[in-house]
Amino acid sequence: MRADYTNPLSPMDDYPIHQAAEPIRRVATSDRNFYDRYYFNCYPSADPDLFLIVGLGQYPNLGVTDAFAVLRRGNDHIVVRGSTALGNDRADTTVGPFRVEILEGLTRLRVVLAPGEYDLSFSLTFDATIPATLEPRHFRRQLERVTFDTSRFVQTGTWTGELTIDGRRHPVTPDTWRGNRDRSWGVRPVGEAEPPGRRAVEGNSNFFWIYAVMQFENYSISVILQEDERGRRIVEEAVRIWPDPGIEPEWLGRPEHKLTFAPGTRDVTSASLTFHRPGHGIATVTCDLLLPNYIGIGTGYGLESDWRHGMWQGEQVVEGLRKRVSEIEPGLRMFCPVDNLTRFHLSEGGETAVGTGLLEVAAIGPHTPYGFDSFTDTASDRGAPTEGMEQ
Repeated sequence: MRADYTNPLSPMDDYPIHQAAEPIRRVATSDRNFYDRYYFNCYPSADPDLFLIVGLGQYPNLGVTDAFAVLRRGNDHIVVRGSTALGNDRADTTVGPFRVEILEGLTRLRVVLAPGEYDLSFSLTFDATIPATLEPRHFRRQLERVTFDTSRFVQTGTWTGELTIDGRRHPVTPDTWRGNRDRSWGVRPVGEAEPPGRRAVEGNSNFFWIYAVMQFENYSISVILQEDERGRRIVEEAVRIWPDPGIEPEWLGRPEHKLTFAPGTRDVTSASLTFHRPGHGIATVTCDLLLPNYIGIGTGYGLESDWRHGMWQGEQVVEGLRKRVSEIEPGLRMFCPVDNLTRFHLSEGGETAVGTGLLEVAAIGPHTPYGFDSFTDTASDRGAPTEGMEQ
């Protein structure tokens, strides 16, 4: 239902959940970049040959809600995306054929892409295996403008349902299908690109980012870090999360990283993480990258000028697109966050545990520790190293 701006109330206003002296549909800031988003991923852990990612977001100050699904399977990059006007009811999480259903808050959710004329559809239920865990506040300012001010929680789980690709139905069962989800909200760049103003002279900020969500048999590990152009930390966290909600997440220490890039690109070919906790030995995670999903291609993360998260597309628009991964230009991949389906080998205290999950990497713009001096440097330019050094 399209928003009625003469009456700002919605059904959510009947619940005692207000955080500001405004109706629920009016957020506490007028910043155009405020967003509220769901993210899910789903994969078969026993034979990880496909990797599905689903997102749905609302943009109250832009009056838009949109959704996407992107599937990596072999050499296929399959996207379905939708956008529509944001209505009165913030609990209405539907965008055309997309739907997110909260079956039990913080425990069980369903994501749906109804069958249609596109190559992909699904009805999948997520059951959490760990408590939803709040991450550190993510904040960054540029030229006095707040560019990031977000909160997010993370959760691993299993999947049940079915996934249909090119007319072939794939049963999804919780014994082998895994994934993680997050919920984030706050301020970050969305919608149509703004005039750069002084930033055109001062230069845009880099975006160096590593986000890992590892699911082991008895626990999960979440790692988040962002660094500026010189390698200084903007946000960081490394915690072990236990299934029992009564057990506090275990701090693992300062996370460090070592990435290897393919020469002439910024494609990550291998990675390792280490955790340095005072009074404890160093724990090491070796990352086997199994299947990269180029989440920025066609989904709205800013690479295409005609489709960005929160961008007004019309009353209701649904589109599908399909690419061969081998045909995605290397230059475009340099500006694309990559969600790698990964097998993790954790070594600590003389023992090794093996898990699967997400390793999301973005190395966009300058980053001195890896020898990138500009947005277009690659691992072979100007003698840039293919491997970084732990700090």
